[in-house]
Amino acid sequence: MPRASWRGHLRLSLVSCPIYLSPATARTKPIRLHQVWQARAAHDAGEQPDQDRGRDVTDLHASRPHSDEVEDRTEPVAPVSQVTLRPHDPSTGEEIEKDEVVRGYEYERGQYVTFTPAELKALDLESSKVIDLEMFVPRGEVDPVHFNSPYYLYPDGQMALEAIRVIGDAMGEAGVAGIGRLTMSRRERMVMIEPRGSGMVLITLRAADEVRAPQFSRADGATDAEMLAIARTIIERRTGKFDPSKGDRYQEALQKLIEAKMKGQPIKLQVAETPAPVIDLMAALKRSLAQETPAGKATPKKRDQATPDRRQRALLLPVTGGRKKGEEPAPEGTPVAVRRRRSEISGS
Repeated sequence: MPRASWRGHLRLSLVSCPIYLSPATARTKPIRLHQVWQARAAHDAGEQPDQDRGRDVTDLHASRPHSDEVEDRTEPVAPVSQVTLRPHDPSTGEEIEKDEVVRGYEYERGQYVTFTPAELKALDLESSKVIDLEMFVPRGEVDPVHFNSPYYLYPDGQMALEAIRVIGDAMGEAGVAGIGRLTMSRRERMVMIEPRGSGMVLITLRAADEVRAPQFSRADGATDAEMLAIARTIIERRTGKFDPSKGDRYQEALQKLIEAKMKGQPIKLQVAETPAPVIDLMAALKRSLAQETPAGKATPKKRDQATPDRRQRALLLPVTGGRKKGEEPAPEGTPVAVRRRRSEISGS
């Protein structure tokens, strides 16, 4: 049974059933880089500033090798210790126990009102326990920029299974998604619910004030038809199936860097190339089209020019004017439609 992060009821008019939510996404465990404190070495703390003092900034940069020419060299380093952040009294610097920390609101600088857990609990709304399907909308009307966090919605017990299936099947046949409200972590959000198998998927939605309005510049004039055709062809050749199993290339590169430094191997720094700006869009599109291969298909082999095309005879069309006197009749391999056309011409 999946871990429940919220329990309550799903309600459609007078029909309600117990449900629970479980996160539909999982946080991958990336390589964690901690904030550490490293004391400067003696030459860094004293000698180097004296040597650099009075020198021009451009001279300092010129004296240092370029980033893509740098290799990691073994140098003496000071001991490293991890930095920890703990709540403390700003006046004395003494550490504070966690149970002494309460929630408060700063209404003026340095002036707070505090709240007890019971006072905050009394603010719970009905949506803290019940998700009421208030309305239904076509699935495509909900802009993905409002999507926040997805959850799987499970029926909580055998009695709720039938109700979830009936509501889900009805939504599927109508092609709609349900809109309701849910309070989690002291925050009420609108949610979108849609059927998924014997359960449903619930996605919390961002409010209007959480989504920034786009500021795209207005394009004047129509799109060039030829450019549009080339771009569509490139898109068609790159069309495939979404594969979420592809790995994180940054994390893989970071892992290799960590292993190399642990083994004391030299490190060659590489700088990602920045693509040059496109000056001639049509030329860039044509070059792109020339190097594209349809997704999942190999590049077709060129036909041998010495090998005749057996299909060519079927594509031949008669020449007007009829058959001259003494001309050989059409061979047996000529298509019937072509022979009939020739006889019609000769008889006219």
